Amino acid sequence: MKRILIALSVVALAACSTTSPDVIQRGDAQRLSTVTDATVLSVRSVTVDGTQSGVGAAAGGVVGGIAGSSRGNSRESVALGVIGAVVGGVVGNAIERSTTREDALEILVQLKSGERRAIVQAKGDENLQPGDAVILVSTGGKVRVTKAPAVQAAPRPAS
Repeated sequence: MKRILIALSVVALAACSTTSPDVIQRGDAQRLSTVTDATVLSVRSVTVDGTQSGVGAAAGGVVGGIAGSSRGNSRESVALGVIGAVVGGVVGNAIERSTTREDALEILVQLKSGERRAIVQAKGDENLQPGDAVILVSTGGKVRVTKAPAVQAAPRPAS
């Protein structure tokens, strides 16, 4: 039973969130976004630290408390329950932090105006390189970088 609860906690925490540029949040769908042209100056790998929302600590505390209190006689079970809750909380917090950590990119771009911007986003399917033409898509205060689509000249009307 204890192993099942721990496994369920880990799975629930691992599925919490993503910042992938390939995943659009439901609230951002069907919203008008601002698009800005830019050129990639540099790309480097970074790690986005995991969250510590308290969910992992709470889940771990509950699991640890239940597991600890099921051992020994009544006096021992109270003490073991408290110790189990504290240890479970610490472990749950560490699990939450490690499962929500993401490999990301810090992308330095230069806008057409000459201004420079740095954007950190999770690694997506695109391979961005210095010199690439990109667009910055801004929606609701969030920005993602994607390669600029190839622009073809409009056909000229026949005279």
